[in-house]
Amino acid sequence: MPDNRHLPHGVLSLDDVRSVSPALEAYTQGALLNGLWKRTELSARDRSLVTVAALIARIQTIEMPFHFALALDNGVKPGELSETITHLAFYSGWANAMSAVSVAKDVFNKRGVKQEQLPPAKDKPLPLNQEAEDKRATTVVANLAATTPGLVQNTTDLLFLDLWLRPALAPRDRSLITVSALIASGQSAQIPYHLGRAMDNGLTAVEAGEIVTHVAFYAGWPNAFSAAPVVKDVLEKRPK
Repeated sequence: MPDNRHLPHGVLSLDDVRSVSPALEAYTQGALLNGLWKRTELSARDRSLVTVAALIARIQTIEMPFHFALALDNGVKPGELSETITHLAFYSGWANAMSAVSVAKDVFNKRGVKQEQLPPAKDKPLPLNQEAEDKRATTVVANLAATTPGLVQNTTDLLFLDLWLRPALAPRDRSLITVSALIASGQSAQIPYHLGRAMDNGLTAVEAGEIVTHVAFYAGWPNAFSAAPVVKDVLEKRPK
């Protein structure tokens, strides 16, 4: 978890924050560092992945240096951080991913991360759940193929038959960062499918609720409250 002597920003200290807003410094030390980050509903590693996803989704580069480094300290491997950036290019946009690359490059250089520690451009894919993919593809084709055939084809070929099968991130981690990015960017309409997939990939109901709690601090309460009823609905409809 974060060191209480330092604000989770790349360029600011707690003294810097106190000089502008004593109240914000107090909330940072209390509610954030000694509160949120010490909650046990998510592991420190998961909290780092959720935070990194939220920062990339919102292009919050000032906090990226600290949180990318913290993620490595919390057990996220360099290859997993690299793959998180790759994954979120598709879910948050290329410009967001490139902003993250510019920060991660410096973090990796300072940590001595070598090219061989990073995922290759092509790798042996994970097994495909053909039944689930057929169901997803059928629904998307029926709803959107006549309107946006290119989007439908790219979604199948690039995302679900390629990106989601890359072994550099476990399926649960991919789902974790996807759901976190969707909440952080206010994309509530996309949450039901991806949260259901996340739970199929091993995320628990308690962890799902805690993602919303965590993201509130990094993307704001309105985004969290927009997501909360959607998450509630998904959890209530899951088979017991």
